[in-house]
Amino acid sequence: MEDAEKGLPQQQQQQQQQQQQPDSAPEVGEDAVTTVAPAAPPPAMTEEERQELQEELVKVEDEIQTLSQVLAAKEKQLADIKRQLGITPLNELKQNITKTWQEVTTSTAYRRTSETLSHASLKATAAFSTMGSAISRKLEDVRNAPTFKSFEEKVETLKHKMSSPASTSDSSNQDNGGPTAESLLNQPETLPTQETPMH
Repeated sequence: MEDAEKGLPQQQQQQQQQQQQPDSAPEVGEDAVTTVAPAAPPPAMTEEERQELQEELVKVEDEIQTLSQVLAAKEKQLADIKRQLGITPLNELKQNITKTWQEVTTSTAYRRTSETLSHASLKATAAFSTMGSAISRKLEDVRNAPTFKSFEEKVETLKHKMSSPASTSDSSNQDNGGPTAESLLNQPETLPTQETPMH
């Protein structure tokens, strides 16, 4: 019971402390200076020191305002000069991009990357050239193989027989005992098979 009675005054003290503290802290900036009521001077500061600081504060605020006005006037003057020279925002953007590109291309990282890509390109070109040469040699080997030569000769013979003059017909070929297109294509020894690999 005594603990409960002791707890009650502690709760009341905490509530009183919360009521004495403000809910929100003032913002930092020039608006906060003008909207917040002046705080009580620290105990170690005299009224004269306080007055000097107030005057310095007003002086600094005036300087800030003056500098802001001067800056705005200079920016306006700059814009007028650029307009008279014909410098547009687009021209400025182009100049900035050009300058940035020059800085990038002269950088060490860009040069190293460029050199690496150049070497890789040369190696890839050499590899493709070697591969192309190998494929060409292989196709030449296949073309020179006896099986391919035999097949090529049979195709040429068939082509010659098919393109002979119109007076010669299929019936005359059969009468003469000559080979027909079907008999040429059905000859097993003229076609490459799986048993005879092509090299």
